[in-house]
Amino acid sequence: MTPANPLLQQQLQRQALAQRWRLPLALLASLAVGFVITLAVSDQPLRAFLVLLTGPMPRLDWSAADGWQLTRMVRFGAVIEDAITLCLLGLAVSLPFRARQFSLGADGQLFLGALAATAASLWWPGPWYAALPLAFAAACITGFAWGAVPGLLKVRFDINEIVSTLMLNIIAVQFYRWVVTDILRDPAAGFIVTPMLAPGLQLPVLLAHTNVTVMLLALPAMVWLAWVLLMRTTLGYEIRVVGEAPAFARQAGLPVQRTIWLSMALGGAFAALAGVHVSHGLLKRLPVDLPTGLGYEGLLVALLARNNPRAVPLAALLYAWLRTGALAMERSTDVSREMVLVIQALMILFVVSERMGPALAGLWLDWRARRGGRHGA
Repeated sequence: MTPANPLLQQQLQRQALAQRWRLPLALLASLAVGFVITLAVSDQPLRAFLVLLTGPMPRLDWSAADGWQLTRMVRFGAVIEDAITLCLLGLAVSLPFRARQFSLGADGQLFLGALAATAASLWWPGPWYAALPLAFAAACITGFAWGAVPGLLKVRFDINEIVSTLMLNIIAVQFYRWVVTDILRDPAAGFIVTPMLAPGLQLPVLLAHTNVTVMLLALPAMVWLAWVLLMRTTLGYEIRVVGEAPAFARQAGLPVQRTIWLSMALGGAFAALAGVHVSHGLLKRLPVDLPTGLGYEGLLVALLARNNPRAVPLAALLYAWLRTGALAMERSTDVSREMVLVIQALMILFVVSERMGPALAGLWLDWRARRGGRHGA
């Protein structure tokens, strides 16, 4: 039903237009500013940006011996692999963020989820149709429980969730390293690593010469599950109300405390799924020096998607594309990958700028109105 008030109708149009174009405009603006900076530091700025944007794409090459062949599939596969992990981590962060809980614990939840899944697979290497669900269940339960800890600390003792999740990340990573070193270590390996998972327990590969697994096919279902949970369930309604109007939620009698810790626990389950992707899909085993920091990149993906589960896959793909393109740009031009960090930072700033989108949308609508007036006259 269209509002009768013209001013209200125009305001709603501006808000809808701003939401629709926020991410594309942020991307274009950050690329434009990044290109201006590249002009000052590179002798070949156009080539550098072309490599950045097209470097991750597969290429069709011709040779007299083999005919037409797709090349650079490993690089393209790296984009998909990163995007899967980042998408799951983005979902893990966006759920508690919608309840206005600034959880930074996805990193530790990923580590413990990967550890639990690997331990379950090594403990019971049964047939895949039983062992793989067991690994996923162990990871989700572990991530859920570890995510619930800072939530319970928040609601019971009013401990700031930023501090608690950061400290719990340290505990989780050190526990992971101790277990891999002293309990699950493969004595036959030349470095500290768990035994290789049995072939039947590794996630099946979809794209040859890459680690793109069936997790890619399951990802839409996980995104849909997160969206349904947030937008079509009672718990999701409570999460959104607690995040947008906590005082109203308390006065309305909503279970605010339960909602807070459940949002953080559910985020931990999604982060643990990212851990399964790392352990059973990418590495097939767990090294003691598994890099930290992936959870914080999931935070950036959630910010790019503005905590909308349906926008998280696009944001994850964009982030992974830029990261892979940065490596290609660094290898083949005189621009370092730090330039992409600048572009990513600018993109985040443009996306989270609350007033920039409505202001640009207002300018666009005003220009259209003036143009329509001139044509009508």
